[in-house]
Amino acid sequence: MKADEKIWFASDYMEGAHPEVMRRLEDTNLLHTPGYGMDAFSESAREKIRQACACPEAEIWFLSGGTQVNATVLTALLQPYQGVIAAGSGHINVHEAGAVEYGGHKVLALPHENGILRPETVEAFVKDFWADENREHMVMPGAVYISQPTEYGTLYSLRDLEALSRLCREYGMALYVDGARLAYALACPENDVQLSDLARLCDAFYIGGTKCGTLFGEALVFPKKGRIPHFYTMTKQHGAMLAKGRIAGVMFETLFSNDLYRRIGETAMLAAQRIRAALDDLGIEQVFGSTTNQIFIALDEKQLRDFGARVEMSFWEKRADGKTVMRLATSWATTGADVDALITVLSGNAG
Repeated sequence: MKADEKIWFASDYMEGAHPEVMRRLEDTNLLHTPGYGMDAFSESAREKIRQACACPEAEIWFLSGGTQVNATVLTALLQPYQGVIAAGSGHINVHEAGAVEYGGHKVLALPHENGILRPETVEAFVKDFWADENREHMVMPGAVYISQPTEYGTLYSLRDLEALSRLCREYGMALYVDGARLAYALACPENDVQLSDLARLCDAFYIGGTKCGTLFGEALVFPKKGRIPHFYTMTKQHGAMLAKGRIAGVMFETLFSNDLYRRIGETAMLAAQRIRAALDDLGIEQVFGSTTNQIFIALDEKQLRDFGARVEMSFWEKRADGKTVMRLATSWATTGADVDALITVLSGNAG
């Protein structure tokens, strides 16, 4: 590493695609196929995902990116008078430029615990809504949105997911899971939620590709066939459909061959575990209790200045005690040499 060269840990989509994905794209580049995801590669990818989810009847759609998936799915799941419950930190509430509201649906943001929307919080909110005599003047909760892992890198447990699923069914709401970083949740040793659980408990969820080894694109899963009639048309209306749909099909077919999706998640998790151990040894504060590939650290002014000169990080928040919380993110592309270089910089700026 050159003295003036920065180490990149700002996010998990800074690189292109996994080499196996790139090779497969090159191998299939000049083949002629139908458009809009009607090709054999896309159908093969769908079948592999159905098998991975233990859900043979699932409908699988390949959309261009996470914001497009969230906006399209929530528009499809909600009635015009309904909104979607989310943690205040939820991606649809903070970092999607109001895309859900732009589509005509209010995000009903609730308190959270390090990114996790607790079932009891949801239940209290929904009960209060239905007990309110003025509810016809209010936005009805029609869906619950969560991310796995959360924006804080924390995980929903299977128990939490089952409780949220029960609540949604009791009150006639849809449960939707944003899986932008799902590969890293699945690879986390603390995780007990599998793809089959998502298929069993959710109305819709997506399997992230953009942050998990593809050039772009996400795989949306509707476990129940026919859950959203005419979703093809809705996808096109939202600008989320790829004319060259076979590109996404090829990429997801590759991710779900030879256990690649799990393997790339493990690469990121092993790197994150090494970094967390080094931070503990150096006494650098970690915050939010993240266990996945996102690591949040609190830095004083000197650490922020010295560390920031050598490492590309993401700003998270400024705390009342004067420290700044920054995010480090590992990915499928993080190498042992990257981690070694980061730890060297950390060691020089600890304390």
